[in-house]
Amino acid sequence: RCRSLVSSTQQRTETDQAMATKKHQPNINPDEITTKKDAKRAIRELREAVEYHDHRYYVLDDPIISDSEYDQLFAALEALEEKFPDLQTENSPTRRVGGEPRYDLQEVRHPAPVLSLKAVSEEDDVRGFERTVKQKLNQTSVELVAEPKYDGLSIELIYVNGELTTASTRGDGYTGEDVTDNIRTMREIPLKLHGQKKDLPRRLVVRGEIYMDRDAFEKLNGRLEDSHRKPFANPRNAAAGSVRQLDPNVAAERPLRAFFYEAAIVEPEKEDTHYEMLQRLKSWGLRINQTHSKRCKNIDEFLKYHAEMEKQRDNLPYEIDGVVCKVNRLDHQEELGARSRNPRWAIAYKFESRQATTRLKEIDVQVGRTGALTPVAILEPVQIGGVEVTRASLHNQSEIDRKDILVGDDVIVERAGDVIPYVVGPVKERRNGKERKFSMPDKCPVCKSNVVMSDDKKNARCTRMDCPAQLRERIKHYASREALDIDGLGNRTAEQMVETEIVSSIASLYELDEDDLGQLEGMGKKSIHKLLQSIEQSKQATLDRFIYGLGIPLIGMQTSRELAQSFRTLEDVMKASEKTLRENVGVGGEAARSVHTFFNDDHNRGIVEQIQNAGLSLSNPFAGGEGPLAGQKFVFTGSLERWTRDEAERLVTSLGGQASSSVSGETDYVVAGPGGGSKLEKAEEQDTPVMDEEEFVAFLKERDAIEE
Repeated sequence: RCRSLVSSTQQRTETDQAMATKKHQPNINPDEITTKKDAKRAIRELREAVEYHDHRYYVLDDPIISDSEYDQLFAALEALEEKFPDLQTENSPTRRVGGEPRYDLQEVRHPAPVLSLKAVSEEDDVRGFERTVKQKLNQTSVELVAEPKYDGLSIELIYVNGELTTASTRGDGYTGEDVTDNIRTMREIPLKLHGQKKDLPRRLVVRGEIYMDRDAFEKLNGRLEDSHRKPFANPRNAAAGSVRQLDPNVAAERPLRAFFYEAAIVEPEKEDTHYEMLQRLKSWGLRINQTHSKRCKNIDEFLKYHAEMEKQRDNLPYEIDGVVCKVNRLDHQEELGARSRNPRWAIAYKFESRQATTRLKEIDVQVGRTGALTPVAILEPVQIGGVEVTRASLHNQSEIDRKDILVGDDVIVERAGDVIPYVVGPVKERRNGKERKFSMPDKCPVCKSNVVMSDDKKNARCTRMDCPAQLRERIKHYASREALDIDGLGNRTAEQMVETEIVSSIASLYELDEDDLGQLEGMGKKSIHKLLQSIEQSKQATLDRFIYGLGIPLIGMQTSRELAQSFRTLEDVMKASEKTLRENVGVGGEAARSVHTFFNDDHNRGIVEQIQNAGLSLSNPFAGGEGPLAGQKFVFTGSLERWTRDEAERLVTSLGGQASSSVSGETDYVVAGPGGGSKLEKAEEQDTPVMDEEEFVAFLKERDAIEE
């Protein structure tokens, strides 16, 4: 996490700040604590300090200590919890980093139904809402609260005696999915409510929205594309997909945020009004939208708020698609009650849809920086929201087929803010029979090489390594730290190499000399020497990193490692059939097809051979060798106590064996801990020998592989 010291936006004296810093920055040395009593006190102080600084940084945007000071507190807490494991708790800040992957999401019954809001799009409907509310309450005026309507994922949290116990999605309104482990990874969300225990509710059921800021969404998609994974369609899908991850470690890496907007249940009691309840949630450490939550005396003030928010929507860091109007007094809310699907005390006033109808003249196919082929609609120019639109995204072949879009159709196009316009669908009633179907090309429109299409038709990629459309990104990927780790070959250097045409493929990196690099802006003799030295060092690499560096579509770091575990040499990988790849590596059909297609392309094989001729020397730490486990292949599944899974796999390879991440016909043993899942089931189906951790330890001791 990147922290920076910023000036407080509140009026706080230097004395107050110093006192706050001292109170929440305890000077604790874990090595000096030897008794459980002292450890308990120290752990409590450290947890309170870490939670306090998390709140200041993530919720208030007002940190008062530096990165290194925060890291010292966190490290001290980790050390003490490791030293006294029986003092660890589920809601410790150290548990935010994730946990073991799950195999499905369990169902959670909501304490009270999570109703949806009635959506309206006309001012008359909004005024009609106010009239109905006043009539049913027999009031001449009713105070309202206006809030943004977030475009994210609804979430419900349950706190018991101030401790977070359950987090669940909305689901069908009555039953949601248990996402507690994923929500615990979000530093914005308190694992323990702030305040004195006597002031905290015995039970709190609070509801809010999980979302992703636009900038964070773009960066996440960039990372996904760089690793040849499918990007998300929009921030809402990204937030929903991240919260519903089976692996909390993945969720922990996603830039999720939250706003809370309703206390559904508060025991022993609530405040008198919704607005006051929001302030109470804030005092407990739950993030509310203080800036854009507004009390309105009447419906005219709410309509003015709606107009202002519609103007601001594109300047907000997050997506909203309307505003919510709520009756403020909670006793009035209770009196108004609810219909079967939505409450009578609130409505959502949606913003005007920014759509237009025009003719789809043609579909162009663009090749992206990672080799992804994307269909783009070429449109008759049309004005949408004051901007002339001539092109719009069609996403992929699957979307075109699903929406039944034909070239020549009249189509509905939607534009939202700075996001590229997209085609909502065709106006089928206007067809005249001259329209025609579109199919993605099987050859790259730039380099004419083969295109790999996924079975679901959602991904199409050019497989040629020296395709001009993706050369710059391939060089950057090949030089990245996770791949060949070429120090000094960053974004700007890669861009200049392509612009000056001193490279034509990643193989030509090994042909560069001082004169070539001297053409690049900002490259002095020292930088040139360092880069050439780093390029030379990259010739000594491991098989898995080299495979990853080649940028094979659909093949990330994990699959590259699986290939290295299953094949001893690069040549073995290159000559493997699609069937062999599926059966021996256990990768899906699409990934197996991608590897096979990639290495069967003459251009790609030629580039690999050029790199080999330049002096490439690959080692394979997963291939096994001499030792007590030589010739034996192991698969680990579930959780182990003595080692982490990575440590166990490294132990096996150090003893001459092979460690694989998937069960195949060549697997000799499966070592299964609690939560073995599908790998254990497959081993049992194939009659592969299975042993637990104790049996594995005994197995190693019998072969003198480890000491007694």
